[in-house]
Amino acid sequence: MSALDPAAYDTLSFDCYGTLIDWESGIIGALGPLLARNGSDLSRSEQLAVFADHETRIQQASPRAPYPMVLREVHRAVAGAYRFETTAELDAAFGDSVGDWPAFPDTGDALARLATRYRLVILSNVDLHSFARSQQKLGVTFNAVYTAEAIGSYKPDPANFDYLLRHEEGRLLHVAQSLYHDHAPAKAAGMDTVWIDRNRGGAGATPPAPGAEYDVSFESMAAFADAAGV
Repeated sequence: MSALDPAAYDTLSFDCYGTLIDWESGIIGALGPLLARNGSDLSRSEQLAVFADHETRIQQASPRAPYPMVLREVHRAVAGAYRFETTAELDAAFGDSVGDWPAFPDTGDALARLATRYRLVILSNVDLHSFARSQQKLGVTFNAVYTAEAIGSYKPDPANFDYLLRHEEGRLLHVAQSLYHDHAPAKAAGMDTVWIDRNRGGAGATPPAPGAEYDVSFESMAAFADAAGV
């Protein structure tokens, strides 16, 4: 595993959305009805950037709000930013869209391979109901699922990683795409991390995190599983 020894760990903790689930394609698809209603050709990069800005702001302002509620507020905020007309039904549909977001094509096979060697856990910024729908797309049963709903805060709040470390014993490696949500706070907590660099260095739907550190990077979950020797 390049700079890391795959035999040095017992447990892999994963961010889900952006790492295992293609949340950017999910977001774009879920914003489609709003853009169609308003005849907008807003680019993919603009949609992801405005989503990231409003999601971060709303999560920081309301850390105990359930994720579907956060998404509903994000949808309203995106509409307001561009003076789009929206409806309560469109807002609610966006809020409930997480379970429709697709898994990356390599996710299921990579997780099945990794499960032959490691305990697998989730540390995610969603609620249990939303994750349960995504779970059906991932092909494995995780040993534990830790959500923002249970913790009472959203990553990158250090409390989320404190919670993970309190509940997981043994040698733990964190695997994630977002430098902002995951790697910066995980490294601050003293964890080893693997960057799944799906965006080839770009921020996409996450705020940039200049100077964020990680131990090793791969461009896909498949490449990570290959390096782990499973």
